[in-house]
Amino acid sequence: MRITNKRAFFDYEISDKFEAGIRLLGPEVKAVRLGHADLTGSFVKIIGSEAYLINAKIFPYQYAANLEAYDESRSRKLLLHKKEIISLKSKMEGSNLNIVPISLYTTKSFIKLELGLGKGKKKYDKKEAIKKKDIQRQTEQELSGN
Repeated sequence: MRITNKRAFFDYEISDKFEAGIRLLGPEVKAVRLGHADLTGSFVKIIGSEAYLINAKIFPYQYAANLEAYDESRSRKLLLHKKEIISLKSKMEGSNLNIVPISLYTTKSFIKLELGLGKGKKKYDKKEAIKKKDIQRQTEQELSGN
């Protein structure tokens, strides 16, 4: 199962990608395996010497026992090596980059989060990207129609 953040490449210019583990509760693991998660609007924040995924929504697993106390958008700790966290922190401070979650996916027995170092796009960059996509779509339609 692969859950992608569709706004990541629209809002940010991603330069580097890397992989991190994520600490989840039991029902959250089952929900992610079923595809019940949303990464839009989420970001990664480094607090002290730990990285956290903030504002990502993992919807409750319907057969879980304790659904009343469950917070679907709680902060979740990312499992990264200390060297990786230090290098990310220095890159973020040096050139105004953000850590953006790109996708959440499952391997054989693990759930991984693909992260990217991204620089925010301006409004005119986003409009230009939309125009390029429209032109590309029109040319593909004309070529396939003829």
